[in-house]
Amino acid sequence: MKRLILINGTMGVGKSAVSRCIQRLLPACALLDGDWCWNVYPFSVTEESKRRVIDHIVTVLRGYLDCADVKSIVFCWVMQRRGIAESILARLPLGDVKVGRFTLTASPEAVAARLRGDIAAGLRDEDVIARSVAYLPLYAQDMGSVKITTDGLTASEVAREIVRSLQWEEDHEA
Repeated sequence: MKRLILINGTMGVGKSAVSRCIQRLLPACALLDGDWCWNVYPFSVTEESKRRVIDHIVTVLRGYLDCADVKSIVFCWVMQRRGIAESILARLPLGDVKVGRFTLTASPEAVAARLRGDIAAGLRDEDVIARSVAYLPLYAQDMGSVKITTDGLTASEVAREIVRSLQWEEDHEA
C-alpha cells in the first residue's frame, strides 16, 4: 500500500523543511512542494492560474502514485482551506493509498522569526510576514488533519512525530 502525506500550514511554519526530513526518513519517498507548481514571476493569483496550478499538482501526484518505485509521497503546500486539499484528493486514484493529513501551526512570533531568516537570505520579500500571520487563524479551523505545533521543535523532530503517527496507525490497522 502506498502512502500520501499532505502537509499544510501558513508560510514559514516549516512545511518544506519538515517534508524534506520526512522524505529522508521513509524509503522510496517522493516529495512535491506545491510552490514548485506555481513558480511564476511576477506571482499572480487569478482563477485561471489557480486552476492550472491544481492541475499541475494533480498530474505530478498521479505520476508518483502510478510509479512502482515510489512507496510514499509527501505533498506540502499552503492549503488554507480544507476544500483545497479535498479537491486535489478527489482527483487522485486513492483506492490502495493510505492518506495522512497534517497541519503545521506556530505562534505568530515563531513564524515571523523564521520568515525574517528567509528574508535576510533573500528567499522571500518583507511583505510575507504580514500575509503569513494573517493566514494563521485559517489553520485553527477543522482542516480534516492532525495539527502539530512547531514552536520550539526542529524540522527533524516534527518529521519523526509525523512518521511515528503514520506507523502507529498502520500497526493498529493490522
